[in-house]
Amino acid sequence: MTLFRNYRTVLVAIGTIFIAFTPAPRASAQMSPGVGLKNIVLVHGAWADGSSWSKVIPLLEAKGLHVVAVQNPLTSLANDVAATTRAIALQDGPVILVGHSYGGAVITEAGNDPKVAGLVFVAAFAPGDGESVASISKPYPAAPLGGELRPDAQGFLSVTPKGIAEDFAQDLPEKEKQILTATQGPTNAACFGATITTAAWKTKPSWFVIAGNDRAIPPELERAEATMMKATSITVASSHVAMLSHPKEVAELIEQAAAKAGSK
Repeated sequence: MTLFRNYRTVLVAIGTIFIAFTPAPRASAQMSPGVGLKNIVLVHGAWADGSSWSKVIPLLEAKGLHVVAVQNPLTSLANDVAATTRAIALQDGPVILVGHSYGGAVITEAGNDPKVAGLVFVAAFAPGDGESVASISKPYPAAPLGGELRPDAQGFLSVTPKGIAEDFAQDLPEKEKQILTATQGPTNAACFGATITTAAWKTKPSWFVIAGNDRAIPPELERAEATMMKATSITVASSHVAMLSHPKEVAELIEQAAAKAGSK
């Protein structure tokens, strides 16, 4: 009997803790006329993580936007799309989906979610139906970063310190380059060959940040993608990591997307 009472006491305690730490239901998103939608989901690219948006997040939050950065496993396109779709599902209203680099392929697929109101591509790949990152890159000269990729025994690619410093983030301070080198996420090479089923940018309004000094994706490809999807675009004199070297411009375009998509 004593054992039963002790067991019951433990269950009550656990229940109390669970209730204490269970967040209250979020109220439905309330938007003032003309303000636009509030939810921004940021999707990082290869050899990165959610911290690659560290300079953009506070700028967006200062404007009253609710921001979430996805942590992609970088194990497959399907897994990265699934991680992004889970983040979208947690938002309490329509979403602007933002993708950098390979993250552009992720949002191209995940952007078909009905909660996604618009897409923002930042120095990104944007394959069409049946296309992949690898296939759309073939018509263009090889990007210098490609020569600084090193595979491991499981087929995951990493970037050399030289590649980060000269071809990935050449316009960032030395300390930031060192952090990017240390925190990069090895990326399954299979991600780049995986094909898109349905390209969301065909039916969703799109915006594009073209990195004029990109050495990871040919700027010519970025311009062609922006033209193809009839995106509202800007060009910044940036390395591949435009959101770190030009966070103000990137954040402003995301704000414009939120205001425009939310007014429809």
